[in-house]
Amino acid sequence: MTSAGVGHFIEWFDFGLYGTLAAIIASNFFASSDPTVALLKSFAVFGSGFLMRPLGGLFFGSMGDRLGRRKVLVTVITITSVSTFVMGILPTYQQAGIIAPLLLVLTRLVQGFAAGGESSGVITYLAESAKPHRRATLTCWSENFSFMAFVCGSGLVLALTHWLGEPAMNDWGWRIPFLLAAPLGLGGFYMRRNMEDSAAFHKLQKSGKLEHSPLRTTLKTSTRALLFCVGFVVVKAVSSWVLQSFMPGYLSTYLNYSRTDAYLITTLGLLSVAIAMPITGYLSDRLGRRPLMLMGCGGFILLTWPAMLLMAQGSVLASVGAMSMLGIFVALFNGGCGAAMVELFPTAIRYGSIAVSYNMTVALFGGVTPLASASLITFTGNPLSPAFYVMATALISFIAVLLAKETAGKTLD
Repeated sequence: MTSAGVGHFIEWFDFGLYGTLAAIIASNFFASSDPTVALLKSFAVFGSGFLMRPLGGLFFGSMGDRLGRRKVLVTVITITSVSTFVMGILPTYQQAGIIAPLLLVLTRLVQGFAAGGESSGVITYLAESAKPHRRATLTCWSENFSFMAFVCGSGLVLALTHWLGEPAMNDWGWRIPFLLAAPLGLGGFYMRRNMEDSAAFHKLQKSGKLEHSPLRTTLKTSTRALLFCVGFVVVKAVSSWVLQSFMPGYLSTYLNYSRTDAYLITTLGLLSVAIAMPITGYLSDRLGRRPLMLMGCGGFILLTWPAMLLMAQGSVLASVGAMSMLGIFVALFNGGCGAAMVELFPTAIRYGSIAVSYNMTVALFGGVTPLASASLITFTGNPLSPAFYVMATALISFIAVLLAKETAGKTLD
């Protein structure tokens, strides 16, 4: 678990930095006198990385079912770390003109392709290594490590902004977190290269029942399961990227918080997810997947608008409380969601099935979350309008969970 989890931490530390630094990236890579327009362009580039995730899911998911979970997880962390390091040495618009945003887009596309094999692989690996009555307790750590990575990434940006000051951070300090991808990636590569593949995959491999065309088999035999998986992931993707990637720029650009305060609010909000996730994972194994996932969706439907209204009051303390409340809803849903997705599919097609459905949904809903949210504000003139996007996606997932069967404690295969 440690090797997979630490690797997952590094993967999402690298991938999530862009969202945290979106406002600074906007000023360095896009020529615009209007910071709102520049931020919209930066969010569009953020979304471009997610467009590659379904392709990465198709490629790495099939590879994971045919060749093993470990080989894919080693490959994706290598690609992500290299591309993140490259982002830290890219020339800015002032230095290279239009070439700068083009290189930025290319780097994000490579990152997105690699990310298509990450989350589904770690969830699959952890679930196949867990006992049935502890599956959510273990798989929730895939989500917890990613949120811990977001906390550390946001916290690092907060600390650098405080130590260097906003002018230096905007000028060159923003590169430091990206450059850390090199040593972190080397550590993650070493850990993953030396871990064993999952017991379930070893058993399947010895039986000689590996699927030569796992994705074709999935489409033939598991269409209903794919649809449920898509329904689960809708709010999971949107809520996660609202907190991690949209909120820092939203708080500073639209609600006029200082960058330091925006990073502080975001960091503490993400910390609430990391603290609550092990608890909700444990409860999911005891109470079932559906009750907690329904509570998370219900919380978003009922309280996202009041939470954003509270943030708009201008109080840092109130905003931390609002973000933490949203973070609890994220933890309630995600605590059992990973295990619920794994339990939909047999071992022979599990990695690829989750990778395709997960990444397609993340690309359609999660990747466009910052851009869609910022565009809603532009079109409506209402800074609270992103709440409707979150509420609508929560309703979709609420219906999917309501229609799904309880799978807690199910024996895989």
